Amino acid sequence: MKLLSLTLLFQLFAWVILAKGAALNSMEKEEALDFLLQFGYLQQPLEQFSHKFTEEEIEVALRAFQLASGLPTTGQVDMATLSQMRQPRCGVDDPFNERTFKYLLLGRWHKKHLTYRIYSYSKDLGIPATRTAIQAAFKYWSDVTQLTFQEVRTGRADIRLSFHGASPWICSRSFDGPGHVLAHADIPELGTVHFDSDEYWTEGTSRGINLRIIAAHEIGHALGLGHSRYPTALMAPSYNGYRPHFRLHRDDIEGIQALYGKKTLSTTAPETTPAPSTSPAGTLKPSKVPDPCKDELDAIMLGSYDKTYAFHGDYVWMVTDFGTNPPLKISALWKGLPGRLDAAVHSPRTGRTYFFKGTKVWRYRGFKLDYGYPKPLTRIPAKIDAAFYWPVNKKIFLFKNTEYWQWDELGSHFVNTPRKISTLFTGAPTHLNAALTWENDKVYFFKGQRYWRLNDQLRVERGYPLSTAERWMNC
Repeated sequence: MKLLSLTLLFQLFAWVILAKGAALNSMEKEEALDFLLQFGYLQQPLEQFSHKFTEEEIEVALRAFQLASGLPTTGQVDMATLSQMRQPRCGVDDPFNERTFKYLLLGRWHKKHLTYRIYSYSKDLGIPATRTAIQAAFKYWSDVTQLTFQEVRTGRADIRLSFHGASPWICSRSFDGPGHVLAHADIPELGTVHFDSDEYWTEGTSRGINLRIIAAHEIGHALGLGHSRYPTALMAPSYNGYRPHFRLHRDDIEGIQALYGKKTLSTTAPETTPAPSTSPAGTLKPSKVPDPCKDELDAIMLGSYDKTYAFHGDYVWMVTDFGTNPPLKISALWKGLPGRLDAAVHSPRTGRTYFFKGTKVWRYRGFKLDYGYPKPLTRIPAKIDAAFYWPVNKKIFLFKNTEYWQWDELGSHFVNTPRKISTLFTGAPTHLNAALTWENDKVYFFKGQRYWRLNDQLRVERGYPLSTAERWMNC
């Protein structure tokens, strides 16, 4: 009798556990069904008021979501699928292109110069950092198309950006608090972009949610792009975390260019009249537009406002965390400066930028040539290889072949006696193409297609050299 009671008790306990498991599974399936409805994988008929879909409809919807998320297309609610559904994401529906795997176009603006206005800001980042992040977000798209964007502080703007939470009076689509839906936007030409103010918005860190990347995604919607089926694309529905060297996916670029055309040199900067050449006419032919992924550097520098400029032939381009900008004529930025430079260096100490070529040096403040320049180089040989500013001793180092010189620009003199590169820069190459001290205060040497990073003791760090094209140009 006692044994029978124990058996019945065990069976009752097992039944309770199974019932709880079934209830949990039922809740998970209901959660998945709500997701499929919310983001457009299932369409609720207007006359139907309950979630009564056939098993086949639900399976097709699940397969579509799993395919877009890079998951096994089982058509079943498993933990991997549910976990992906719970990821932070955009609040716009996922009506993917059903005919092909490529981008989806939802509309377009009938002009290529658009204004934008920021009506409220992230309390975490503050006004300056919010503006900088959103400017960078627009730049993703202007870098690859004929679009141009201008921020306005007052009046009506084409694209209007703001932060709000769950308050229904601000927007008909209220947010859900921290996590899950991060932002949403309207398609052209409505121009509305909203961010969830309850999120922790950041920049330059893996903590929180990166505003620059999310803003670029939502601006993509405001310009007419739908969600991408490629999980690594900017226009993918889910947020994949902070990536310091983020670049647009091929699908992003092809989609936006289908709407607004490809970037051309004529749209990146106004045409300028080349400065008169000091060399005889016809001695040098204009150089071709360089390929940052293939061509070696003539020079590189960290310039004003911490912008990195790379030079080759008659052209210069900016190197950013999210790729390279289209090359421009050097003379379009620094009027009167020739191409085919030997070296370039910016001094934070004086705010001046120096360019070296042959036997001469050009000095600029910003993009304006200082009076009396160019001047002849003295006490160092012509055609140097590279130059960089070192904040430790506040001097400029210049290199040629196997030797280097130090220059105190305020003292207006060079250290007369050159020294061997190997006596100070342990493990570093000679006969350099370029050099710079970057944002992290590390010194970098460039030669051929590779670069070397030096530590605080000016020793080459372990693991170097590495590919310049891959690590700097994001090729």
